[in-house]
Amino acid sequence: MTDPRFSGAVEEEQGGGAISFNIRDTGWTGRLVLYLRAMAVLSLVKGLYHWAEVCGFIGEEGGFEAHTQPWQVTTVFFSIIDLVAAIGLWLGAPWGAVVWLTSTVSMIVINVFFDQVYGTDNLLIGVGTLAITVYLALSILAAREHPR
Repeated sequence: MTDPRFSGAVEEEQGGGAISFNIRDTGWTGRLVLYLRAMAVLSLVKGLYHWAEVCGFIGEEGGFEAHTQPWQVTTVFFSIIDLVAAIGLWLGAPWGAVVWLTSTVSMIVINVFFDQVYGTDNLLIGVGTLAITVYLALSILAAREHPR
């Protein structure tokens, strides 16, 4: 299920349950794993934020029903896909990165081309673009580390 190249980057201590990160010993592959784990945490937070909007814990007066249908559909989509991406990224599964890229690109596209849903958030567009760029750079460097 997980990529064997990732096994040395994050290790669980025997008995204590603590997690240690060996950044110096793992090279680019280890850095990629740590980056994907950080993106997993952010995707988890983002997915839970969208669920809080769906359930009415946060948001405008009137709750989920007070919003337009495009907003509702988009929010439900991101509440599901972000949590799925978080699980896949944390496990180091190849599909996790694909789902995360799908989610991130979708959020950028919605903010750029469908601004009537969430509005245009230039910070979100920039952070999403930067996150994808860093992922691609780390992936290329990690692939060069393990020639076939």
